[in-house]
Amino acid sequence: MEKVTLTIDGMMCGMCESHICDAIRKNFEVKKVTASHKKKEAVVLTDLPLPKAQMKKVLGALGYTLVDMRSEPYAPKTGLKRLFGK
Repeated sequence: MEKVTLTIDGMMCGMCESHICDAIRKNFEVKKVTASHKKKEAVVLTDLPLPKAQMKKVLGALGYTLVDMRSEPYAPKTGLKRLFGK
């Protein structure tokens, strides 16, 4: 599984976060997506690679700008690590 962090310009409020999450869910096969207008980013958990050009097009159609897209391996915390954060 991969954790993809998208830096997005143009988000102003909670509704913007909702629009971003809905668009990503509708256009890509993802496990989980969250967005924060304060951080100007969305975090996506997925098993499949996300094409940057298509992501840029989807967000652009909503009036947002994809500034950066970073990917890293993701392994969920389990057991005591999940409870205590270590």
